[in-house]
Amino acid sequence: MTLDLFNNLDHEKDDNQKNKIGQTNIQYISSASILTEAKGFMEAYDFTLNPYSGCSFGCNYCYAAFFSRSPEERESWGAWLKVKENALQLLMKWRRKPLINKTIYISSVTDPYQPIEKHLELTRGILKELLNYHRPRIVIQTRSQLVTRDIDLLQQFDAVQVNMTVTTDSEDVRKAFEPYCPSNSSRLKAIKEVTEAGIQTCITMTPLLPIQDAKSFTQELLNTGVEKFIVQPFHPDKGKFVASTREAALQQMKKMNWNNNNYLEVVEIFKKELPWLGEGKQGFAPI
Repeated sequence: MTLDLFNNLDHEKDDNQKNKIGQTNIQYISSASILTEAKGFMEAYDFTLNPYSGCSFGCNYCYAAFFSRSPEERESWGAWLKVKENALQLLMKWRRKPLINKTIYISSVTDPYQPIEKHLELTRGILKELLNYHRPRIVIQTRSQLVTRDIDLLQQFDAVQVNMTVTTDSEDVRKAFEPYCPSNSSRLKAIKEVTEAGIQTCITMTPLLPIQDAKSFTQELLNTGVEKFIVQPFHPDKGKFVASTREAALQQMKKMNWNNNNYLEVVEIFKKELPWLGEGKQGFAPI
């Protein structure tokens, strides 16, 4: 049995939104599992949880693209999304072995707040299940303002942190590297709202892309009320780009004269001005 994800929508509208949103083609699949034992970069956690496979946001530097099952999927990153429509049913099976105090990272190779999530409420259903039957310690990683929809649930967890990815202060840079993502301002506004709701938050500048005004950007970060930040560098010489976007992205970096020295200068400003700054893997440790 699969979740009737579209039971609240008009049928005519369903047919369109079920199969495509923006540039992204959407498929519905049955997954073999929903919780994955955390390894590698996320090894400090017990599990990772990914309600979706692929990503509508299609950031052209995304490491997750290189876990795609085929070269075609890798090169068309951002143009496809697979919905694990049995995700909630799979999680329900864990009621026999509750996940109390287990640490779960949501999500490691996708964004749990895909645009289609607004209609499906798949991630919301998963949060309800975790809250009502498990009460684990969770970290949610997103770059979508849609996370504010679930503030009512997040406030009820004993241990939760919402990470908002904001990689630059420049809309030109965002459009070059993250063309289908929400604007920088909408993300900062969203994480401010989550913070003001009394939920632990973090802004992840991972990777940090070209910055046009470091001091002004630092003030924008502080204005959110967030007290925890993570940063790590982007290496354009080693960077992996998908969907034939490398040249446009590198041109933007050249235009802003961005290099490792610039990165180090910005990080020094962050270290002086921000309440707490983690770098790389250690910054992502469980709460």
